[in-house]
Amino acid sequence: ISRGMFVFVCVCVCAAKGYPFVCVMSESFSIERRKLMRFLGAKVVLTNPAHKGSGMVLKAKELAAKHGWYYPDQFTAEANAAMHERTTGPEILEALGSKTLDHIFLAYGTGGTLKGVGRYLREHSKDTTIHVCEPDNAPMLFSGIATEYETDGQFKEPHPVWRPHLLQGWATDFIPRLLGEAVSQKLFDKVVHVGGDKAMATAKLLAQKEGIFTGTSGGGLLAVALEFAQRANRGSSIVVLLPDTGERYLSTPLFADIPADMTDEEKALAASTESAAPPKITMPPVTEEALQFVRAKIAKHKVVIWSLEYCEFCWTIFRLFDALKVPYTVINIDSFAYAKDNMGNHYRSALSNLTECNTFPQCFIDGKFFGGAADACIKWKNGELQPLLEEAGVKYDDFGGYTGDAFEFLPKWMSQNPLRSK
Repeated sequence: ISRGMFVFVCVCVCAAKGYPFVCVMSESFSIERRKLMRFLGAKVVLTNPAHKGSGMVLKAKELAAKHGWYYPDQFTAEANAAMHERTTGPEILEALGSKTLDHIFLAYGTGGTLKGVGRYLREHSKDTTIHVCEPDNAPMLFSGIATEYETDGQFKEPHPVWRPHLLQGWATDFIPRLLGEAVSQKLFDKVVHVGGDKAMATAKLLAQKEGIFTGTSGGGLLAVALEFAQRANRGSSIVVLLPDTGERYLSTPLFADIPADMTDEEKALAASTESAAPPKITMPPVTEEALQFVRAKIAKHKVVIWSLEYCEFCWTIFRLFDALKVPYTVINIDSFAYAKDNMGNHYRSALSNLTECNTFPQCFIDGKFFGGAADACIKWKNGELQPLLEEAGVKYDDFGGYTGDAFEFLPKWMSQNPLRSK
């Protein structure tokens, strides 16, 4: 189950050991978390957001029982708290050196950090006041209502005062057993609260004033710690444990007001200098050998795309034709195969001589120059591309039944792309 760092550690270990890994997370969690897991080789199973965190637990247990998988159950595993007692707690005091730790601010997800660090500090820093923070619209600890557990440690039902909040990774919709044990063992002193708006504002302030990039949860903890610091005794030492990096929250409300386009101020800065283009490379002269090569390739194939190997605009036309089930031949003139004696640029000169075009991709349909990526997208939308492909005999399965918007294949960073990522 994805709650943050625990699942990240698990997937890294599984990748290194060659173990298959399946992560269960709510569909409401950030897109970055899903992609990060899949990038590391995991399978990601998404659950209905209406089923909340408890639904994630139930789904994970269902899958483990059905397929015979190991389920680590970070919400009940004592090893979770034990590792924080063994590592995180000592590291905090070591970082302070001879200075006394007066206050520490923690949050809770599984409760492992709170229980482990709290247990260590109760023994080794008895005068430290431990503050635990929770969302102000899901104040489960503050309510005083305990979660009841089955014999295996699983919750019997979700917590009655839980509500959706913006602090991903914090406060799922039940009090985990590890957290419940921290409560019963009196491993913290005070419960404090923060709202999502203040948490996001503080995370942004921390990034822009201190260069520390944390997520909404880190912003939330820092917000309550800063408020406390204003009334704390002068010279008090206060530690705040920031749970996560901000990079996993780019698709969440934390970044909702961060534009992808240049602002007016940035446009003015850009316009303040001439934006000189770099010098062009000197292209070799057109040779008959290169012209014959280019013409032969064009004549041999119904659809030929002259391309640069790692050009996103070239990928655009590949993806469009793939969606349309149109077969095509790609010639990457910048590939290693044409590097010897500058042959790639010889072919490029010959191609430009035929098309009077210097950009890529350059597409030929049935021997005739058609255009590039934007041309393909526009002409598909206008209905001009379809008859050309059909006349060339490359229409299959009614163009794959494709009915989408061809601009979906253009790079999403293009300001001219109407479907771009804002």
